[in-house]
Amino acid sequence: MTESTAKRLLIVDDEMDLLVLLRKVLAKKCGCDIALAQSGAEALEKIASWHPDVVMTDIVMPDMDGLELLPKVVKLDSTISVVIMTGYGTIEMAVTALKNGAYDFLEKPFDNAKISQIILRAFERTQLLRENLQLQKELQKTDRPTEFIGQSTPLRHAIELLTRLGQSDATVLIRGESGTGKEVAARTIHKMSKRCKQKMITVNCPALPEQILESELFGYAKGAFTGADNDKDGLFLEAAGSTILLDEIADIPVSLQTKLLRVLQEKEIQPLGQTKTVKVDVRVLASTNQDLEAKIAKGEFREDLFYRLNVMTVTMPALAEMQEDIPLLALHFLNIYVQEYQREGMELSQEALQCLTRREWKGNVRELQNRINRAVLLTKDILITPVDLLSPEELAEDTSSNKAGAEVPVCVHKLPYSEAKEEVMTYFTSSYLKKALTMSDGNVSAAARNSGLGRQSFQRLMQRHHIQSQSFRKE
Repeated sequence: MTESTAKRLLIVDDEMDLLVLLRKVLAKKCGCDIALAQSGAEALEKIASWHPDVVMTDIVMPDMDGLELLPKVVKLDSTISVVIMTGYGTIEMAVTALKNGAYDFLEKPFDNAKISQIILRAFERTQLLRENLQLQKELQKTDRPTEFIGQSTPLRHAIELLTRLGQSDATVLIRGESGTGKEVAARTIHKMSKRCKQKMITVNCPALPEQILESELFGYAKGAFTGADNDKDGLFLEAAGSTILLDEIADIPVSLQTKLLRVLQEKEIQPLGQTKTVKVDVRVLASTNQDLEAKIAKGEFREDLFYRLNVMTVTMPALAEMQEDIPLLALHFLNIYVQEYQREGMELSQEALQCLTRREWKGNVRELQNRINRAVLLTKDILITPVDLLSPEELAEDTSSNKAGAEVPVCVHKLPYSEAKEEVMTYFTSSYLKKALTMSDGNVSAAARNSGLGRQSFQRLMQRHHIQSQSFRKE
């Protein structure tokens, strides 16, 4: 018999009648496996052996109350979501539990629909925490052979090809959309080659005017032009014994393409102002995001140069082809910018990760990186939500299209109706709380009063959406 893959819920209470009732309600509504414990000690034994995803526990119990049980659960498994059950008069204790790491709390008497909703969200939280832990483990692996982050089939195939090409000395043309990591691909080839001990030279072809690009590539002799007071070696000579990457080679002027063709054919260069040629031992890699065949048809790129460059071709996959890698990439960039901006503790919400996965990334990995950079820098809270990932233009467009002025996450249209509704409501609550706290300068009591909510209800919502009031207080 195979082990059940259903989510697991452990319910802890010293009243057996209540345990039986809760098991009956939640087994049907949440579709999960349920275990029962009548004491804190029994709960700890079952957590160690049964490994639940969510623990639902009463506060008041004879041997060990819920507040004592909570840190012990976290110590055993920090990804378990703990939901506190509380009766009248123990609300303050429940708020304390929230501050100490509990996910949420339920007030007795229970509303069945509300219980199931909270437990389902707790399962989602546990899943997100565990997925993030797994992603962190992947990122921390020291045996990754390349700089690429991801495990999708298209990326793995590209890495395998790059690795094989690294073992040869052939000229390679790296193609792909903007932001797909063509320069990283070139570094991978160089790292896998016999030339890896030497520094790879990268030339950004569009960044330099024609005259300067020529002198930078091939060098010049003293007196070759006004201001040439000394001989200067070009980048091809600097890359001797190593690799040179001609980035965005489609933008090299036709006049320079002839000289570049000579380098590839004869393995020699002719510096400006010099009649003799110089032999060079350089491996040439080139990259482009343009349609070279179309440029050839227009007379903007030499066909013979194309065939010299196109000895071997690697096409880097677009982000749309490797959507499963987006969470790993997002977490990778999150870690980078959290350290850079000293914003320890920031996380991506499950909704944010889902939104990132569903988006269309015209700028590919580079655009994804920029979004995470912006979110870490500008988000006030420690939890990044879908709205934090929107650009100013998307926010403006979204707001102008909604007469009520309430933004809606732009990625919900691809979801089933029920999921889209849940995501919009989650975003609305988070956005409402943030605006209320902004208007009150982080004063929770004032924000709750202005919102028509009790302070404790407002605090519960803040806890549920990982919002901290100090983020909204003026310096």
